[in-house]
Amino acid sequence: MLRVHRFRLIIQLISCGLMNPHIGNFLTGKIYRGELKNFCALGLNCYSCPAATFSCPIGAMQAVGGAANFNFSFYVAGFLILIGAIFGRAICGFICPFGFFQELLYKIPALKINLWRPLIYTKYFVLIIFVLILPATLTNFAGIGAPAFCEYICPAGTLEAGLPLIATHSEYRNILGELFTLKIFILVVTILTSCTVYRFFCKVLCPLGAIYSILNRYSMYTLHFYKNSCIGCGKCSKICKMKIQPNSEKVSAECIYCGECEKICPTGAIYLGIKNNNYRS
Repeated sequence: MLRVHRFRLIIQLISCGLMNPHIGNFLTGKIYRGELKNFCALGLNCYSCPAATFSCPIGAMQAVGGAANFNFSFYVAGFLILIGAIFGRAICGFICPFGFFQELLYKIPALKINLWRPLIYTKYFVLIIFVLILPATLTNFAGIGAPAFCEYICPAGTLEAGLPLIATHSEYRNILGELFTLKIFILVVTILTSCTVYRFFCKVLCPLGAIYSILNRYSMYTLHFYKNSCIGCGKCSKICKMKIQPNSEKVSAECIYCGECEKICPTGAIYLGIKNNNYRS
């Protein structure tokens, strides 16, 4: 049986490269605007990142949701539902560049702490308020709403686009204000907390993670648990950095299918793959 987790690092590196191949643009501040920008990335990856090839799905949802004629993007919604129904939060665990960035931060020697559990529900608030409601209700004189999440919160956009563009465009530096200070503060907090809490942004603030979380239990690719093989050692729960219990609960909305529990299970009671009726998932 193919153990996908063995190749997770390779998949993460490849996905980052495929989504951000225009590395040379960091030197010039140029943004790729080719035909591929009409398609969304699978993970959180800023449209305005100089290296990015695709659009950010959260940015696309806000852009269309806040348009003057308020045409909700069926393409973006359908795309996310389709991807979520197939892979669930495996996208977070294998594909998302900002998720990978947080994992690298967590490897930095620092005090590791457990997140207060209720904070994981904050990302649903961010999705509803900043991605769905505010872009549709806070509009300008032309009836166009602002992309609230991108404008006020997104640390990925600040890191991938804001800082590189300011470094290469002096005209942008002349108009920096309190909003950019807020964005830098959120980025710094995200970086520092990601050193101590595994994937802090994914757990607490990511609206894309919230969408995939909702679809996680219904996705075709999932975590399987074979009751008859479990010996109750609890190793899977202890190793899980997302703080779920694979051996005692149905597939959690927080599971990113990293495969650590599959790897450590001494009896093969856990595996990742397409749904199988012989396994409780």
